[in-house]
Amino acid sequence: ISICRDLPNIEVITFSVNGISDLEPLHQCQNLSELYLRKNNITSLDELFYLKMLPRLRVLWLAENPCCGPDPHRYRMTVLRNLPSLQKLDNQAVTEEELSQALVDGVEITAPPARRSVENGWSESTASSAAGSTTEPESELLSCSLEETNKTQEELDTKPVPRDKYSSFFPQETDCSHKKRNNVLNAILLLTKELDAEGLEIIQQTVARRLQAFQKKELQEE
Repeated sequence: ISICRDLPNIEVITFSVNGISDLEPLHQCQNLSELYLRKNNITSLDELFYLKMLPRLRVLWLAENPCCGPDPHRYRMTVLRNLPSLQKLDNQAVTEEELSQALVDGVEITAPPARRSVENGWSESTASSAAGSTTEPESELLSCSLEETNKTQEELDTKPVPRDKYSSFFPQETDCSHKKRNNVLNAILLLTKELDAEGLEIIQQTVARRLQAFQKKELQEE
């Protein structure tokens, strides 16, 4: 996620199922409008402090993180009190009534989360992330990865990836490899929005050469 410090113009980020616990790198993404962080390791709603600095943020998906806690109403009210410009939270539209109620039931966040040091120089949040990390079932991970990738492609007005084709790309990959590959694919798709015509032509030529190399290799193996 630290790469986001170098992408101030990025508009859509999909980081679901990635073990993320720290949102500080996002505070410079002033053009960010959609942020997908489902199923990470965000332990405190104090991380919202960094999102309060993003004037264009309209869509946030934060569900299935530890910070959501046992009280769904209090969680939603706190998010909306601190991010009143949201139009959709966790795939559910935000209403004017909720925004008004959030001023009463929500908790205002005025400071960034405390990050106490522990042994070996790890922060507490990093240690808890490593200790609490679990491996996603491959079928569920594939579903999440495909969903986020197709969401990105919808934003770019490109054709969604069929499930059978997606799963056949690298059938022997581990869960970790699935995550890495999906993150790279999403990053590439998002970064193409930052390129001009000349840059896109360079990408097109590079991709064509790579495809030719793969096809040549397959013929040699046959």
